[in-house]
Amino acid sequence: MEPIRTLVIDDERSICEACRSVLSKRGHIVDVRMTGQAGLDTILGGGYEITLLDMKLPDLDGMEILRTVQKEKPGEHIVVMTGYSTVQNAVEAMKLGALDYLAKPFDDDQLVLAVERGAEKKRLMEENLYLRKELLDRYSFENIIGETPRILEIFEAIRKVAPTDSTVLLYGESGTGKELFARAVHSHSERSRRPFIPIDCSTLAPGLLESELFGHVKGAFTGALQDKAGIFAAAKKGTLFLDDVANLSPELQAKLLRVLESKEYKPVGSDQILTTDVRIIAATNKDLGQMVNDGAFREDLYYRLNVFPIHLPPLRERKADIPKLAYHFMRVFCRKTGKRLQGFTDDALEVLVKHPWPGNVRELKNVVERLVIMTDQGVLSFLDLMHHLQARRSLEEDRVPATMEQLRGAKRVKKQILEHAFTNMEKAFLMQALEGSGGNITHAAAKVGMQRSNFSALMKKHGISAGGQAKKKESE
Repeated sequence: MEPIRTLVIDDERSICEACRSVLSKRGHIVDVRMTGQAGLDTILGGGYEITLLDMKLPDLDGMEILRTVQKEKPGEHIVVMTGYSTVQNAVEAMKLGALDYLAKPFDDDQLVLAVERGAEKKRLMEENLYLRKELLDRYSFENIIGETPRILEIFEAIRKVAPTDSTVLLYGESGTGKELFARAVHSHSERSRRPFIPIDCSTLAPGLLESELFGHVKGAFTGALQDKAGIFAAAKKGTLFLDDVANLSPELQAKLLRVLESKEYKPVGSDQILTTDVRIIAATNKDLGQMVNDGAFREDLYYRLNVFPIHLPPLRERKADIPKLAYHFMRVFCRKTGKRLQGFTDDALEVLVKHPWPGNVRELKNVVERLVIMTDQGVLSFLDLMHHLQARRSLEEDRVPATMEQLRGAKRVKKQILEHAFTNMEKAFLMQALEGSGGNITHAAAKVGMQRSNFSALMKKHGISAGGQAKKKESE
């Protein structure tokens, strides 16, 4: 165990020195203060992981010190010591923020246990706070990339609805980040410290989904060997995210409606009515209103879910966000792969912005991940993108442009492909000539039938130097 910086506040020198001796032998760092005021000043000054505080001091009462610390520097980790060990004292001290209680007289093992257990509690509490902050940061607006007016409107809507318990319905095509926005609602709500549980309503058969949601009792069906609590129980006081809610069967729609109306449900095979306190966020990529008209979705459930609808735009309607998203994903996958990429060429970004992205943000993320994995260059180029977006194949297929603008666009893309292909060929031509001539520019130019000045100009155009090439060759 790493040394624990410990402060001992006690007016008895023998107690202070005994604590210092015992804890120092365990490798811990100990300072002592023998008056309440000196101890309080030291606590407020900070720097200690654990404080051992005597409750009976000549100048300041231990409870008074606890009250001051709680007011001026909450979060300090204090173990109180007293010879007047009563339940009432312990309870009062804990209410004032004490971490633990150590009754005098105590032996060496009790002292060491109190300090090391207190330090472990402190570590776990700080780790828990860090994880909560990390979770909030991960799903905060700062991590949902977007600055277009529509996205900013959604951020504002989430700020307004998150603190309430209103049901939220997220509309959006597949890949628009519905779960990410749902987590943002949860993270900015009063339920943020409680569970957020997502479930995809399209992945399970109706019977299994009912059991997952509401739980079941032993013997409810074949294989039900014991009682099982459902997600509505697990998500108590938290948030339940129902993705693809349009795929719920009519029977499950009726049971979900009951939960929304009365907060009540019954596990599969049980007659017992249970209650739940869960916030519902639902999502769909279908038009629920049209499904109601077609008789495929309950009208009463639709109105219960559609309390606060939020429409997430497809990526093709927020093209200004594409470069920011692309660079964000590039940085994420560079960290994961250990690569260092400088970014995208201008024409590569132009291709990204013009691509229709039928798979939305998810498709863009996957493409950038593949590019980062596959590239051996410092910059992601036009040709890299054309290969991964399969633009060449789309140009060769029988898709005929419908307008003059589309025809010009196709011509422009094809011209860029040819230019890049020729550029790579030209560079390979120079490198091959230099390698065959041992890096001698005059010999290389003569060998390929060019004047030395023209050969040198072409080298300069492509950033190739004979010395650099020779060094590269030697290092290989």
